[in-house]
Amino acid sequence: MIIQRIFTIALLIIVYHSFMYGQVTDSIPEKKENKTTEIIKIAIPSAMITYGLISLGDNGIRKADFNVRNSLESNNRFWNTDVDNYLQFAPAVAAYTMKFCKLESTHNLLDMTILYGLSNALAGGIVQGTKMVSNRERPDYSNNFSFPSGHTETAFVAAEFLYQEYKSKSVWISIGGYSAATFVGAARVYKNRHWVSDVVAGAGIGILSTKVVYWTYPYFRKKLEKKNKPLNSVIIPGYSNGNISLALSYTF
Repeated sequence: MIIQRIFTIALLIIVYHSFMYGQVTDSIPEKKENKTTEIIKIAIPSAMITYGLISLGDNGIRKADFNVRNSLESNNRFWNTDVDNYLQFAPAVAAYTMKFCKLESTHNLLDMTILYGLSNALAGGIVQGTKMVSNRERPDYSNNFSFPSGHTETAFVAAEFLYQEYKSKSVWISIGGYSAATFVGAARVYKNRHWVSDVVAGAGIGILSTKVVYWTYPYFRKKLEKKNKPLNSVIIPGYSNGNISLALSYTF
């Protein structure tokens, strides 16, 4: 049941990208999108975040969380795997692999890295802040930092990042990235580490945060270029508690 729910959501996202924005071409699209299109773009991730926020109350969505968890427990269907700890980065790894294989992307390597780092910083900040405020207990009772899912957020940041960089190449790239991210979300539930609503909200935050960064980055970059000053940047990778981070340092 949980697999069906999560993959239904993922299918909506994939269809949304494939038929509304995905193009199987060899060049970056030049067409400018109108405001209506931009609003439609944020509809699905916004709905996912809203779904998660509603679940913080005592309602049908929250009851569905418990029903799924109880069903998995009674049928002894919990997973014992750590693959989600690594698979959450797979779409981003794929993006860089294709870049190093000389497949044309939307941005150059430096801009790609800055965009990916900023997307993770924004989404991660939202997730960590929300975890502290929501104080939701995990289904395995390990702590009170269940909502929303950080692993799922990271996976969908990577999937949206992959889509943004290679959306003009093939819809199958987007499908592959979002399928990997969806598996991570399902794994978090099957490992009894998250409720379904945690995963749905985490996915929405990951997608929407990445879109916001991609929309605003050209504006800030243009502002910097107008100053006629060289942009010196240092990207410092880090690793802590199973999470990879990127610290960005600018000299103006």
